[in-house]
Amino acid sequence: MSYVLSCSSTCDLSNEYLKERQIKYISFHYQLDGKSMLDDMGASLSMNDFYAAMDRGADTRTSQINQEEYEKYFEDFLKEGQDVIHVSLSSGISGTVNAARLAKEALAAKYPDRKLYVIDSLAASSGFGLLMDGMADRRDEGMSIDELAKWTEENKLKVHHWFFSTDLKFYIKGGRVSKTAGMVGTLLNICPLLNVDYQGRLIPRDKVRTKKKVIKEIVDRMEAHVQNGHDYTGKVFISQSDCYGDARAVADLVEERFPKMKGKVQIFWIGTTIGSHTGPGTVALFFWGDERKD
Repeated sequence: MSYVLSCSSTCDLSNEYLKERQIKYISFHYQLDGKSMLDDMGASLSMNDFYAAMDRGADTRTSQINQEEYEKYFEDFLKEGQDVIHVSLSSGISGTVNAARLAKEALAAKYPDRKLYVIDSLAASSGFGLLMDGMADRRDEGMSIDELAKWTEENKLKVHHWFFSTDLKFYIKGGRVSKTAGMVGTLLNICPLLNVDYQGRLIPRDKVRTKKKVIKEIVDRMEAHVQNGHDYTGKVFISQSDCYGDARAVADLVEERFPKMKGKVQIFWIGTTIGSHTGPGTVALFFWGDERKD
């Protein structure tokens, strides 16, 4: 490669997929019952064991990558004479992009002949991953680092993120849903439907009763926004937090409605950073669509 394509572990793909696409990553951190861990896509603790621990009531906390860590990570490439384009988790969710930008500034004088781009993805989970996958395609087609940075800024808001949860316990625990609203929602079998807006923030969009209806609704939202409608030829990614059957139901409906899409829907785990906040029971759908406006 003529330059390094880089992201953070919150792209929620897999180690195998990132290796295949020649994408480097730096890990976020989390704590599980006070023990410090790396968000390394299940390498040090399997995703099954992570979500089982959460389900048993384990306490989880997350911390972002700091400037010093970014400096060390970037310098490992720069000192070998490699240019880097790094994409960070959405600034609407985390402040980690600011730490990456400070690291870039700190390294600029030491490596004046090297290029280091830091881009705010305005994306999360496997939507962040879908953006990285699109960047890898264009790198492989021969785009220069400058051209790819420009393409990424121009296209990152075309990655759509829609997700729902069938278990409100961890939304209540994290304060995203009040205890009263969560109890009522659980009793009425309500599955909140959310998306990521143009500022990269998580926004509640609807309250859908029953899992069956929300599975249909999330694919309806895709139909309303996807590029070329039923003739969509891009990729579709799904991430899930220990609810593969629900993710598979969404994938089956997507494949039925969009028969021209590129390959089959690819299903990944929601990683430990984002999963620490959602808990088990969340399904997220990602695709290329119209530009996010709200």
